[in-house]
Amino acid sequence: MADNGDEEYRIQQGDYVVLKRGDIFKAVQIVPKKKIIFEKQWFFLDNAVGNLYSTTFEISSGGILQPQKLKETGNPSDLKEAGTDNRNIVDDGKSQKLTRDDIETLKEQGLKGQEIIQQLIENSSTFRDKTEYAQDKYIKKKKKKYENTVTILKPSCRILAMMYHGREPGKICHLRYDTLAQMLTLANIHAHSKVLVFETCAGLVLGSIMERMGGKLCRILHFRVSFNSLRMIVVWFPPRAGYGSVIQMYPGGGPVRAGVESFGFPAHFHDTLHEFPICHVNALLAGELDTTAKDPTAEEKLNLAADEEQIQPEAEQQGSPEEQNMETNAAQDQEKIEKEKRREAKAQERKVKLEEKRKKLAAAAALLEGRNADGLVIASRFHPCPVLMTLLKFLAPSRPFVVYSQYKETLIECYTKLKEQGGTVNLRLSDTWLRHYQVLPNRTHPVLLMSGGGGYLLSGTTVAMDQSKPAASQRSEEPAPKRQKVKDTEG
Repeated sequence: MADNGDEEYRIQQGDYVVLKRGDIFKAVQIVPKKKIIFEKQWFFLDNAVGNLYSTTFEISSGGILQPQKLKETGNPSDLKEAGTDNRNIVDDGKSQKLTRDDIETLKEQGLKGQEIIQQLIENSSTFRDKTEYAQDKYIKKKKKKYENTVTILKPSCRILAMMYHGREPGKICHLRYDTLAQMLTLANIHAHSKVLVFETCAGLVLGSIMERMGGKLCRILHFRVSFNSLRMIVVWFPPRAGYGSVIQMYPGGGPVRAGVESFGFPAHFHDTLHEFPICHVNALLAGELDTTAKDPTAEEKLNLAADEEQIQPEAEQQGSPEEQNMETNAAQDQEKIEKEKRREAKAQERKVKLEEKRKKLAAAAALLEGRNADGLVIASRFHPCPVLMTLLKFLAPSRPFVVYSQYKETLIECYTKLKEQGGTVNLRLSDTWLRHYQVLPNRTHPVLLMSGGGGYLLSGTTVAMDQSKPAASQRSEEPAPKRQKVKDTEG
């Protein structure tokens, strides 16, 4: 049991990991002898296998990773004297005696980043005159430039959200990790629930929901309180399949799940994931969706592909009479047989894929027909109003929903439509504000650079409506205001 628990926190072959250096992240998969390029440096991840996650490695010559040893010595600036202020320091570029060629020579000699930084400090004529804070800032800047280190982290929704927001925020609709956390909380994502998801954030929101639903399950088996003692037995159950279901509503030809792969979920996590095209929702609501019939458009594509493959050999046969006569030998006949077999194998593979897609569609439709989903999450670059009004019909009463948008105007329209239509309560339109703080002795202050906005959230709860009294009839029951009589005055 201890070994199995320990393996969960150790880097294994084929795992998806996140590389970190400073504030820069990158998601990669550990593949033997695969060259990784990260922050203008290349290395191999073979030596990282077997080490614990969150371990910092040094990049040695040849791109080999070595676990960083704990430093017994203190900060290099501890042994140096510091000045009172920086008023007499002139940044003219002449304070450093080492040139660029000298630094390259030190690297060729095999000196590590800490040793190069020590050489830069000793050859700086203004380092002793700087204040203690300026010295720490100087060392931090040089470490970022010359220390060849990388930290390997275990993927999580927070780390991947920070990675996407820092590198490619447009792919996730500028969704910040604090906004993502609020979405998971407002939608009440938990195990053993049925959640509808419509997102175009490269699978980040979908993966975060799967992570929240597939976590370890804790059950309290015994709880007893006495006068002077409290006894509670808690048992942790490992993750397993059957922790609810996630139905991804996707536009276009297929779902986009690039971010889900970066999480590195086990195989049983994907057993709870279903997919359903948004274009078939209206047919499902009307009861006209036939999941047993074959998709005519897919069959046409299959026939067209088979016809194109048949045309190609016929075009190859057209040539001079001499070439056609030479095609009667046994080698060319064998080649034709092999081509025919490959064509049949491809056609069979396409049929299998179509059958699997049809089964997935039927399974997702069976889950949606009950109209008893436990939550709805929408985070898309499309206008959310028509999608929200349609998917709300699949939610059971007293269930939460949350909609994310980068712009508040679209959510204001959704808010107005929900108020007019009814069937929802506790509607709230909010935006998130996040500021990072630098926490250091005698210099704690907000970070100067911060994110301008984390988007907007519209959340609420569904309620059962009284079908016998529509919303319009309630207005008609109200008495009409009396008109005041106007007395004619003779002038």
